[in-house]
Amino acid sequence: MSGWRFVLNRRWAGYLLATLVFALACVLLSNWQFARLDEAKAENAKVAANWDAAPRPLTEVLADREGWDDMLKWTPVEMTGTYLVEEQLLVRNRPLNGQPGFDVLTPLRLDGGSVFVVDRGWLPTGSAQDAPDSIPAPPEGRVTVVARMKAGEPTLPNRSAPEGQIATVNLPTVQDLVGENTYLNAYGLLASETPPVADRPIALERPPEDEGPHFSYALQWIAFGLMGFFGLGWAIRTEYRIANADDPAERKRAAERQRKQDARGPTDSDIEDALLDRVD
Repeated sequence: MSGWRFVLNRRWAGYLLATLVFALACVLLSNWQFARLDEAKAENAKVAANWDAAPRPLTEVLADREGWDDMLKWTPVEMTGTYLVEEQLLVRNRPLNGQPGFDVLTPLRLDGGSVFVVDRGWLPTGSAQDAPDSIPAPPEGRVTVVARMKAGEPTLPNRSAPEGQIATVNLPTVQDLVGENTYLNAYGLLASETPPVADRPIALERPPEDEGPHFSYALQWIAFGLMGFFGLGWAIRTEYRIANADDPAERKRAAERQRKQDARGPTDSDIEDALLDRVD
C-alpha cells in the first residue's frame, strides 16, 4: 500500500490509542507531582509563618478539645500544669538521622483540669532492649510549657505495641490510656519548659523548607508524554519509507540520506558491524 494509506488500519489505530493512553497517564502523573509541589509549598508556608511566632495561650488558640485548623500547625502555645509522669508513653519507630528510636509523650494536666499531650523529644533505641536505655525525667510540680502544635495521627491497622508504648500519636488512644479528658485535636512538640531540667530528650528540629524534586519530576512526565508522540511519528515515517521504497521520489530521498551519512563517515554501529563480520 503506497503513500500514507498504510496507517489506515487497526494496527496503527491501536498504536495511536496506546500512545494516547500513555500520554494521558503522563499528564495525570505530572498533575500529581504539581499537586505534591503545592502541598510542599503550603507546608513551607506554615513553617515560615508559625515556627518562630510568639507563643500564645493554649486556650486562646484552641477554643475546644476537638476542632482543628491545619493552618495552626507549628504554632507555639503556652500552658501551665503538672506532668503526669506515670502516664508517660513511648511512640515506636521514630527514626532520626537514620537511627531508630522513640518519641517521649508526657501528658500535661493543665490548671483547668484537661490534659494536653507534650512530645518532649526523641531518644535512641537502647543497646540491649527495644526501649531507650533511660528516659530523662521532666520537671516536677507546676511547669510552664511552650510547645509547637501538630494534629494527632491516625491509627495503623495491625500495628501493636507493648505496654507503655504506642504505634502512633493517636490522641483518642492516648486519652484511653491516660484516663482523663485529653485534647483530641492536637499535641505539642516541646520548645521550652520552666523550670528547665538539666537533661531532656533530643528536641525535634525545625522542618526544612524544601519544595523537593516535584517540579522537575512533573516536567519529566510531560516530556515522556511528548516522547510517545515523537516515537509514534518516527515509527510511521520508518514504515512509510519501507512501504514506498520503489517510489522514485522516495528513492531519491533515500539516496540523499545515504550520501549525507557517507559524508559523515562510518558510525560506531558500522564499525562494530564490520568487526563482527571479520570475526565471522
